[in-house]
Amino acid sequence: MKKLPAVSAPTPSSLSLVDLTEHTAKYVAAGLSGAPNTAKAYAGDLQRFGAWCQEHALEPLPASIDTLAGFVTHLAESGKKVATIQRHCAAISKAHALRGLDSPTDDKKFKVLLEGIARLKGVRQKQAPAFTLANFKRTVKSIDAKTLSGLRDRVILLLGFTGAFRRSELSALNIEDLSFSEEGLIVNLAKSKTNQLGAAEEKAIFYSPEFTLCPIRTLQAWLQRLGRTEGPVFVSFRKGGRLTERRLTDHHLNLIVQRYLGVKFSAHSLRASFVTVAKLAGADDSEVMNQTKHKTSEMIRRYTRLDNVRQHNAAQKLGL
Repeated sequence: MKKLPAVSAPTPSSLSLVDLTEHTAKYVAAGLSGAPNTAKAYAGDLQRFGAWCQEHALEPLPASIDTLAGFVTHLAESGKKVATIQRHCAAISKAHALRGLDSPTDDKKFKVLLEGIARLKGVRQKQAPAFTLANFKRTVKSIDAKTLSGLRDRVILLLGFTGAFRRSELSALNIEDLSFSEEGLIVNLAKSKTNQLGAAEEKAIFYSPEFTLCPIRTLQAWLQRLGRTEGPVFVSFRKGGRLTERRLTDHHLNLIVQRYLGVKFSAHSLRASFVTVAKLAGADDSEVMNQTKHKTSEMIRRYTRLDNVRQHNAAQKLGL
Protein backbone atom coordinates (compact mmCIF):
# COMPACT_ATOMS: atom_id res chain seq x y z
CA MET A 1 0.00 0.00 0.00
CA LYS A 2 1.28 3.39 -0.94
CA LYS A 3 2.28 5.39 2.08
CA LEU A 4 0.29 8.58 2.57
CA PRO A 5 2.30 11.80 2.74
CA ALA A 6 2.87 13.12 6.21
CA VAL A 7 0.66 15.98 7.27
CA SER A 8 2.61 18.84 8.77
CA ALA A 9 1.59 20.10 12.17
CA PRO A 10 -0.58 23.23 12.15
CA THR A 11 1.37 26.43 12.57
CA PRO A 12 0.13 29.39 14.59
CA SER A 13 -1.74 31.99 12.61
CA SER A 14 0.13 35.15 11.80
CA LEU A 15 -2.65 36.99 13.65
CA SER A 16 -3.32 36.49 17.34
CA LEU A 17 -6.86 36.14 18.66
CA VAL A 18 -6.73 39.75 19.82
CA ASP A 19 -5.62 40.88 16.36
CA LEU A 20 -8.39 38.87 14.73
CA THR A 21 -10.97 40.42 17.03
CA GLU A 22 -9.74 43.92 16.17
CA HIS A 23 -9.77 43.18 12.43
CA THR A 24 -13.25 41.65 12.68
CA ALA A 25 -14.54 44.74 14.47
CA LYS A 26 -13.04 46.91 11.75
CA TYR A 27 -14.72 44.95 8.96
CA VAL A 28 -18.05 44.82 10.79
CA ALA A 29 -17.91 48.59 11.35
CA ALA A 30 -17.20 49.13 7.65
CA GLY A 31 -20.06 46.87 6.68
CA LEU A 32 -22.50 48.57 8.99
CA SER A 33 -21.56 52.15 8.22
CA GLY A 34 -21.18 51.95 4.44
CA ALA A 35 -19.89 55.01 2.57
CA PRO A 36 -18.12 57.76 4.58
CA ASN A 37 -20.87 60.30 3.93
CA THR A 38 -23.50 57.79 5.03
CA ALA A 39 -21.54 56.94 8.18
CA LYS A 40 -21.29 60.64 9.05
CA ALA A 41 -25.03 61.11 8.57
CA TYR A 42 -25.82 58.00 10.62
CA ALA A 43 -23.63 59.24 13.48
CA GLY A 44 -25.55 62.52 13.59
CA ASP A 45 -28.88 60.70 13.40
CA LEU A 46 -27.99 58.41 16.31
CA GLN A 47 -26.81 61.36 18.37
CA ARG A 48 -30.14 63.10 17.75
CA PHE A 49 -32.07 59.96 18.68
CA GLY A 50 -30.05 59.50 21.86
CA ALA A 51 -30.61 63.11 22.92
CA TRP A 52 -34.37 62.79 22.32
CA CYS A 53 -34.50 59.57 24.36
CA GLN A 54 -32.55 61.18 27.20
CA GLU A 55 -34.89 64.17 27.19
CA HIS A 56 -37.91 61.86 27.52
CA ALA A 57 -36.26 59.35 29.90
CA LEU A 58 -36.47 56.53 27.35
CA GLU A 59 -34.07 53.71 26.53
CA PRO A 60 -32.44 54.11 23.09
CA LEU A 61 -30.89 50.61 22.91
CA PRO A 62 -32.78 48.42 22.71
CA ALA A 63 -35.51 50.83 21.69
CA SER A 64 -39.13 49.81 22.00
CA ILE A 65 -41.57 50.20 19.14
CA ASP A 66 -43.37 52.94 21.08
CA THR A 67 -40.10 54.82 21.62
CA LEU A 68 -39.19 54.75 17.94
CA ALA A 69 -42.76 55.62 16.94
CA GLY A 70 -42.63 58.66 19.20
CA PHE A 71 -39.27 59.72 17.78
CA VAL A 72 -40.25 59.50 14.11
CA THR A 73 -43.53 61.29 14.87
CA HIS A 74 -41.44 64.04 16.48
CA LEU A 75 -39.29 64.22 13.32
CA ALA A 76 -42.36 64.36 11.08
CA GLU A 77 -44.01 67.08 13.17
CA SER A 78 -40.72 69.02 13.15
CA GLY A 79 -40.89 69.23 9.36
CA LYS A 80 -38.24 66.64 8.51
CA LYS A 81 -38.46 65.16 5.02
CA VAL A 82 -39.50 61.55 4.51
CA ALA A 83 -36.02 60.65 3.22
CA THR A 84 -34.45 62.13 6.37
CA ILE A 85 -36.81 60.15 8.61
CA GLN A 86 -36.04 56.97 6.69
CA ARG A 87 -32.31 57.59 7.10
CA HIS A 88 -32.74 57.99 10.88
CA CYS A 89 -34.56 54.66 10.95
CA ALA A 90 -31.77 52.99 8.97
CA ALA A 91 -29.16 54.33 11.40
CA ILE A 92 -31.14 53.08 14.41
CA SER A 93 -31.62 49.69 12.76
CA LYS A 94 -27.88 49.32 12.15
CA ALA A 95 -27.10 50.37 15.72
CA HIS A 96 -29.30 47.52 16.93
CA ALA A 97 -27.74 45.06 14.47
CA LEU A 98 -24.25 45.93 15.70
CA ARG A 99 -25.28 44.83 19.19
CA GLY A 100 -27.21 41.77 18.09
CA LEU A 101 -30.54 43.32 19.06
CA ASP A 102 -33.88 43.06 17.29
CA SER A 103 -34.72 46.36 15.63
CA PRO A 104 -38.14 47.96 16.16
CA THR A 105 -37.93 49.17 12.55
CA ASP A 106 -38.79 45.61 11.44
CA ASP A 107 -42.14 45.64 13.24
CA LYS A 108 -45.18 45.61 10.94
CA LYS A 109 -47.03 48.24 12.98
CA PHE A 110 -44.04 50.57 12.75
CA LYS A 111 -43.85 50.09 8.97
CA VAL A 112 -47.51 51.12 8.75
CA LEU A 113 -46.63 54.29 10.67
CA LEU A 114 -43.82 55.10 8.22
CA GLU A 115 -46.14 54.50 5.28
CA GLY A 116 -48.67 56.88 6.79
CA ILE A 117 -46.03 59.59 7.25
CA ALA A 118 -44.95 59.13 3.63
CA ARG A 119 -48.54 59.44 2.40
CA LEU A 120 -49.30 62.59 4.39
CA LYS A 121 -45.96 64.35 3.86
CA GLY A 122 -45.26 63.04 0.37
CA VAL A 123 -42.03 61.43 -0.78
CA ARG A 124 -41.04 63.84 -3.53
CA GLN A 125 -37.42 64.81 -2.98
CA LYS A 126 -35.79 68.08 -3.86
CA GLN A 127 -33.85 67.29 -7.01
CA ALA A 128 -31.01 69.03 -8.78
CA PRO A 129 -32.45 70.62 -11.94
CA ALA A 130 -31.26 69.68 -15.41
CA PHE A 131 -30.02 72.15 -18.01
CA THR A 132 -30.65 72.16 -21.76
CA LEU A 133 -27.93 70.93 -24.09
CA ALA A 134 -27.92 74.23 -26.00
CA ASN A 135 -27.34 76.22 -22.81
CA PHE A 136 -24.63 73.82 -21.69
CA LYS A 137 -22.75 74.17 -24.99
CA ARG A 138 -22.91 77.97 -24.84
CA THR A 139 -21.65 77.94 -21.26
CA VAL A 140 -18.72 75.61 -21.96
CA LYS A 141 -17.63 77.62 -25.00
CA SER A 142 -17.73 80.85 -22.98
CA ILE A 143 -15.16 79.59 -20.43
CA ASP A 144 -11.68 81.03 -20.98
CA ALA A 145 -9.62 77.84 -21.27
CA LYS A 146 -6.41 79.85 -21.77
CA THR A 147 -6.24 80.22 -17.99
CA LEU A 148 -5.45 77.25 -15.75
CA SER A 149 -8.60 77.65 -13.71
CA GLY A 150 -10.73 78.06 -16.83
CA LEU A 151 -9.24 74.94 -18.40
CA ARG A 152 -9.83 72.93 -15.23
CA ASP A 153 -13.41 74.16 -14.92
CA ARG A 154 -14.18 73.34 -18.56
CA VAL A 155 -12.94 69.78 -17.97
CA ILE A 156 -15.10 69.45 -14.86
CA LEU A 157 -18.24 70.46 -16.77
CA LEU A 158 -17.51 68.31 -19.84
CA LEU A 159 -16.31 65.22 -18.00
CA GLY A 160 -18.98 65.47 -15.32
CA PHE A 161 -21.72 65.69 -17.94
CA THR A 162 -20.55 63.14 -20.52
CA GLY A 163 -19.54 60.65 -17.82
CA ALA A 164 -22.69 61.15 -15.72
CA PHE A 165 -20.43 61.32 -12.68
CA ARG A 166 -21.56 61.77 -9.13
CA ARG A 167 -19.76 64.71 -7.55
CA SER A 168 -18.08 62.34 -5.09
CA GLU A 169 -16.71 60.34 -8.04
CA LEU A 170 -15.34 63.48 -9.70
CA SER A 171 -13.72 64.54 -6.45
CA ALA A 172 -12.14 61.10 -5.92
CA LEU A 173 -10.88 60.78 -9.49
CA ASN A 174 -7.15 60.07 -9.80
CA ILE A 175 -4.88 60.29 -12.84
CA GLU A 176 -4.14 56.57 -12.44
CA ASP A 177 -7.85 55.86 -13.05
CA LEU A 178 -7.64 57.14 -16.64
CA SER A 179 -6.86 54.99 -19.69
CA PHE A 180 -6.68 56.80 -23.06
CA SER A 181 -6.91 55.17 -26.49
CA GLU A 182 -7.83 56.06 -30.07
CA GLU A 183 -11.39 54.98 -29.31
CA GLY A 184 -11.75 57.25 -26.32
CA LEU A 185 -11.20 57.21 -22.57
CA ILE A 186 -11.97 54.54 -19.99
CA VAL A 187 -12.35 55.74 -16.39
CA ASN A 188 -11.97 53.14 -13.67
CA LEU A 189 -14.21 53.67 -10.66
CA ALA A 190 -12.58 51.88 -7.76
CA LYS A 191 -15.51 52.73 -5.49
CA SER A 192 -18.73 54.65 -5.83
CA LYS A 193 -22.05 55.12 -4.06
CA THR A 194 -23.48 51.95 -5.60
CA ASN A 195 -20.16 50.09 -5.73
CA GLN A 196 -19.06 50.02 -2.10
CA LEU A 197 -17.19 46.71 -2.47
CA GLY A 198 -14.83 48.10 -5.10
CA ALA A 199 -15.80 45.69 -7.90
CA ALA A 200 -14.48 46.51 -11.38
CA GLU A 201 -16.62 49.33 -12.77
CA GLU A 202 -15.81 51.59 -15.71
CA LYS A 203 -17.17 54.58 -17.58
CA ALA A 204 -16.51 55.22 -21.27
CA ILE A 205 -15.91 58.77 -22.54
CA PHE A 206 -15.91 59.52 -26.27
CA TYR A 207 -14.32 62.13 -28.52
CA SER A 208 -16.35 65.10 -29.72
CA PRO A 209 -15.65 66.49 -33.22
CA GLU A 210 -15.57 70.02 -31.81
CA PHE A 211 -12.42 70.62 -29.76
CA THR A 212 -13.97 73.08 -27.29
CA LEU A 213 -16.68 70.52 -26.48
CA CYS A 214 -14.43 67.46 -26.44
CA PRO A 215 -14.06 66.06 -22.90
CA ILE A 216 -11.05 63.92 -23.82
CA ARG A 217 -8.87 66.48 -25.57
CA THR A 218 -9.76 69.11 -22.97
CA LEU A 219 -8.81 66.67 -20.21
CA GLN A 220 -5.52 65.84 -21.95
CA ALA A 221 -4.71 69.55 -22.20
CA TRP A 222 -5.42 69.94 -18.47
CA LEU A 223 -3.26 66.95 -17.51
CA GLN A 224 -0.41 68.32 -19.61
CA ARG A 225 -0.60 71.62 -17.73
CA LEU A 226 -0.93 69.74 -14.44
CA GLY A 227 2.36 67.98 -15.18
CA ARG A 228 1.75 64.95 -12.96
CA THR A 229 1.37 61.22 -13.53
CA GLU A 230 -0.51 60.35 -10.36
CA GLY A 231 -2.72 61.90 -7.72
CA PRO A 232 -6.02 63.79 -7.92
CA VAL A 233 -7.21 64.97 -11.32
CA PHE A 234 -8.96 68.06 -9.98
CA VAL A 235 -7.02 70.23 -7.54
CA SER A 236 -7.34 73.71 -6.06
CA PHE A 237 -5.19 76.79 -6.61
CA ARG A 238 -3.19 79.00 -4.29
CA LYS A 239 -3.48 82.76 -4.47
CA GLY A 240 -1.85 83.87 -7.66
CA GLY A 241 -3.11 80.85 -9.59
CA ARG A 242 -0.45 78.36 -8.51
CA LEU A 243 -1.45 74.70 -8.45
CA THR A 244 -1.71 72.77 -5.20
CA GLU A 245 -1.99 69.04 -4.54
CA ARG A 246 -5.25 69.50 -2.63
CA ARG A 247 -8.15 67.55 -4.07
CA LEU A 248 -11.32 69.50 -4.87
CA THR A 249 -14.17 68.60 -2.52
CA ASP A 250 -17.85 68.05 -3.36
CA HIS A 251 -18.50 71.58 -2.11
CA HIS A 252 -15.86 73.07 -4.43
CA LEU A 253 -17.38 71.25 -7.41
CA ASN A 254 -20.83 72.63 -6.58
CA LEU A 255 -19.45 76.17 -6.46
CA ILE A 256 -17.71 75.74 -9.83
CA VAL A 257 -20.89 74.49 -11.52
CA GLN A 258 -22.92 77.33 -10.00
CA ARG A 259 -20.34 79.89 -11.12
CA TYR A 260 -21.03 79.05 -14.76
CA LEU A 261 -24.53 77.57 -14.90
CA GLY A 262 -26.24 79.55 -12.14
CA VAL A 263 -27.02 79.15 -8.45
CA LYS A 264 -30.05 76.91 -8.97
CA PHE A 265 -27.76 74.21 -10.38
CA SER A 266 -25.27 71.95 -8.63
CA ALA A 267 -22.59 69.43 -9.55
CA HIS A 268 -25.33 66.79 -9.41
CA SER A 269 -27.09 68.63 -12.25
CA LEU A 270 -24.36 67.33 -14.58
CA ARG A 271 -25.49 63.77 -13.87
CA ALA A 272 -29.21 64.55 -13.95
CA SER A 273 -28.80 66.42 -17.23
CA PHE A 274 -26.96 63.49 -18.81
CA VAL A 275 -29.98 61.27 -18.14
CA THR A 276 -32.48 63.84 -19.41
CA VAL A 277 -30.54 64.77 -22.57
CA ALA A 278 -29.80 61.12 -23.37
CA LYS A 279 -33.46 60.11 -22.97
CA LEU A 280 -34.63 63.00 -25.17
CA ALA A 281 -32.09 61.87 -27.79
CA GLY A 282 -33.69 58.42 -27.86
CA ALA A 283 -31.37 56.42 -25.59
CA ASP A 284 -33.06 53.51 -23.86
CA ASP A 285 -32.76 52.83 -20.13
CA SER A 286 -30.08 50.14 -20.53
CA GLU A 287 -27.84 52.51 -22.51
CA VAL A 288 -28.24 55.22 -19.88
CA MET A 289 -27.64 52.78 -17.02
CA ASN A 290 -24.44 51.56 -18.72
CA GLN A 291 -22.99 55.02 -18.08
CA THR A 292 -24.72 56.13 -14.89
CA LYS A 293 -24.31 52.70 -13.22
CA HIS A 294 -27.81 52.88 -11.82
CA LYS A 295 -29.12 49.46 -10.87
CA THR A 296 -32.77 49.90 -11.86
CA SER A 297 -34.83 51.67 -14.52
CA GLU A 298 -36.85 53.26 -11.72
CA MET A 299 -33.83 55.38 -10.81
CA ILE A 300 -33.52 56.49 -14.44
CA ARG A 301 -37.14 57.64 -14.40
CA ARG A 302 -36.49 59.56 -11.18
CA TYR A 303 -33.48 61.26 -12.74
CA THR A 304 -35.21 62.26 -15.97
CA ARG A 305 -36.16 65.94 -15.66
CA LEU A 306 -38.93 66.60 -18.17
CA ASP A 307 -40.33 69.86 -16.85
CA ASN A 308 -42.13 70.71 -20.09
CA VAL A 309 -45.21 68.52 -20.60
CA ARG A 310 -44.63 68.69 -24.38
CA GLN A 311 -41.25 66.97 -24.08
CA HIS A 312 -41.08 63.25 -24.82
CA ASN A 313 -44.86 63.05 -25.02
CA ALA A 314 -46.59 60.17 -26.85
CA ALA A 315 -49.47 62.49 -27.84
CA GLN A 316 -47.18 63.87 -30.55
CA LYS A 317 -47.09 60.42 -32.18
CA LEU A 318 -50.82 59.75 -32.56
CA GLY A 319 -50.81 60.63 -36.26
CA LEU A 320 -53.94 62.81 -36.23
